[in-house]
Amino acid sequence: MILITREHGPFRGLLDLEIDRLVRLTADLMAVRHSRGPTKSDLEDTPILGNWERGTRSVACLIGNVCDHPMLPGKERLVATSDLWILAPDQGWARTMSRWYRLGRPREASLIS
Repeated sequence: MILITREHGPFRGLLDLEIDRLVRLTADLMAVRHSRGPTKSDLEDTPILGNWERGTRSVACLIGNVCDHPMLPGKERLVATSDLWILAPDQGWARTMSRWYRLGRPREASLIS
């Protein structure tokens, strides 16, 4: 998650890195979708993960009362968003994995720091 505030200064480098990572992921997913990957070359110099198992981990999200959500009817409905990618509280917006949000008043200052 990239946090954009007046105090954190320039974020462009972090955003560029994240965009590049997502573009590479998208290309790899498209290759798998079209039965073109991963190729032998793709896997040749990759790390080996031994003794592995599926797991879960926490990801950043926003929790709050949502209004005008296209898939969740009602006003002031308590929700947890999908993965939080960019948070710009000083500018009044956030981008999650699935959509943009306009930010109202925060519950408390500790939620954005």
